[in-house]
Amino acid sequence: MKNSFVALLTVTVAAAGVVAGQWWSSRQHSAATATPTSAETAKAGPAARRILYYRNPMGLPDTSPTPKKDPMGMDYIPVYEGEEPESTSGAPQVRISAEKVQKMGVRTEAAALRPLGRVVRASGRVEPDERRVYAVTAKFEGYVERLHVNATGQPVARGQALFEVYSPELVSAQREYAIAAQGVRALAGAGGDAAAGMRQLAESSLLRLRNWDIPPDQVEALARTGEIRRTVTFRSPVSGIVTEKKAVQGMRFMPGETLYQVTDLGAVWVIADVFEQDIGSLKRGARATVRIDAYPERTFSGTVTYVYPTLNAQTRTIPVRLELANPGHLLKPAMFAQVELAAADTRPVLAVPDSAVIDSGTRRIVLVQVGEGRFEPREVKTGARSDTHVQVLEGVREGEQVVVAANFLIDAESNLKAAVGALAAHAGHAAPGPSAVPASGPAATGAAAHAGHAAPPPASVGHRAEGIVEDVDAKTGSLSLNHGPVPTLRWPAMTMEFKVANESLLRDLKPGTKVRFEFVEREPGEWVITSVSRM
Repeated sequence: MKNSFVALLTVTVAAAGVVAGQWWSSRQHSAATATPTSAETAKAGPAARRILYYRNPMGLPDTSPTPKKDPMGMDYIPVYEGEEPESTSGAPQVRISAEKVQKMGVRTEAAALRPLGRVVRASGRVEPDERRVYAVTAKFEGYVERLHVNATGQPVARGQALFEVYSPELVSAQREYAIAAQGVRALAGAGGDAAAGMRQLAESSLLRLRNWDIPPDQVEALARTGEIRRTVTFRSPVSGIVTEKKAVQGMRFMPGETLYQVTDLGAVWVIADVFEQDIGSLKRGARATVRIDAYPERTFSGTVTYVYPTLNAQTRTIPVRLELANPGHLLKPAMFAQVELAAADTRPVLAVPDSAVIDSGTRRIVLVQVGEGRFEPREVKTGARSDTHVQVLEGVREGEQVVVAANFLIDAESNLKAAVGALAAHAGHAAPGPSAVPASGPAATGAAAHAGHAAPPPASVGHRAEGIVEDVDAKTGSLSLNHGPVPTLRWPAMTMEFKVANESLLRDLKPGTKVRFEFVEREPGEWVITSVSRM
């Protein structure tokens, strides 16, 4: 009996242990699947973002592992993990929100192969065609007997009488020819040496008169009648303008002395002074357009006929000669001309709009869009230029999107200067980056302490203020505001004028409107509004 009671007690205790074990197991499972409390949620929530370093608020290439202020009292901006510039090419990138990109009016265009179609511009002057300038001279000594054209600038026709001269030598030569011609007629029936000698004398006298440029009709009349004329008339060899007159009535002249100069201005030259860097793209036969200040509504077309082989060392220019028709003699010698020459090279080259290139004087940079809201500054090497595009020799590939509008706003809004400064970091002068910030220790502890209970959002580069619109000038793209204090600049309330980054910002703004606005300093003393909203 006693043994049966012990066995029953043992079975009861074992059953109770099994039931207790099942109950404890179910409690543990329920606790594991139950909804956590708010305290537990707070403990299990996401950790605060880690601050890598602090950057200069005005875009200077300066970073700090700990919080600090710049000389103007502005706090350095924290850069969080995951916000540091990234680039597969090793160059830093600029990140801008889609809202900012749209607000600033950023536009991009693909780098593409295109013929530049370059136009070379130069200044020039109108000059007479040297092949159309004629000098009127006498080949014998004499005196000016009478002037038929007695003023410089007078137009003359071909064959028109200019002046008459008297020369004792000419009278003697005429008399000699008349006697020889009379002797030839007298000995016409006789033979022998006398007749041959007389004919030879007549021919030499006639040749002498012809060499003196005596008019043929006067020589024929002399041979026919034997009448000797006291004077000889000189006529214009071409239709044109008397550009020089040295003959004075009654003056004595010597053989070879220029008495008149007549210039045909039916066609003229334009001598253009082209800079030496442009001369390689000019060829003979290239078309040219000429504009004259005296006729602003007209253009004249010409052709490049000669590129001179000399360089002016003072102006570093090379003369290029153009030939132009001159109907109505509108183009007058010594007029100034503005010349546009078409470059001969039409080969397609990789080019971008000239507005895409930021030229600092020492290097040239373009902003390449590598993703939505992400831009990468690249140093490029440029070549030839046209009116709207510039050739890119290195730095950009065909098809890549480059920023062609709002470049300087990206500079101001997104710390481009610091990003560009980091380009030099690869040469051994980098500013402290994320790798320079200690992950632990006092600096990291200070950064975490500064973050406190909540990490502050990244600050933007620029300044904020509120004010009242005083005046809106859409023509100049400016806005006059009576604004309140600006803490980031330590400015008191005042009225001043701002430029706007985009004309669309002026829309719906009228005098008296209360606004909130953000602005940056584009140039020393030049403040540009990047966003504005009505209050």
